[in-house]
Amino acid sequence: MRKIDVKELTDNFFEAIGKEWMLVTAGDKERFNTMTASWGGIGWLWNKPVAFVFIRPERYTREFIEKGERLTLAFLGEENKKIHAVCGSKSGRDTDKVAETGLNPIFTERGCVTFEQARLTLECRKLYADPLKPECFTDKAPLENWYGPSRGGLHMMYIVEIENVFVR
Repeated sequence: MRKIDVKELTDNFFEAIGKEWMLVTAGDKERFNTMTASWGGIGWLWNKPVAFVFIRPERYTREFIEKGERLTLAFLGEENKKIHAVCGSKSGRDTDKVAETGLNPIFTERGCVTFEQARLTLECRKLYADPLKPECFTDKAPLENWYGPSRGGLHMMYIVEIENVFVR
């Protein structure tokens, strides 16, 4: 992995997040979990480069995000959709995702977890977290279409500062 300045990023994040997907990983060398995410974004807020991600309360990775200060967003490339399929459909409570997928964890200087397979990793620090609230939806269609007893709880939104960018 080679470190680059965040201003050197040229990715189309509509494509990277929405079609390629990403792994959201939190924890440390002793214990971590990763999950596939396809909702989020990249931008500029509070004079900082930021990302925002949405994690349902049921997700095991959320426990690690809540306990720690940092997380990574790793983009593996379209060729790794099988890894995303496992990490998006199985819980780390029941499955060793690293063993099942062949992911090779590597650790940043700050102790964050990413993977050798990642073409791009954003190392991030939490700045803000807030649960989505039913009463705050000005358009009720997303609430009706994406939430409810059979779909899972409302996501927690995390705004994270992009501290480091690594590329393969």
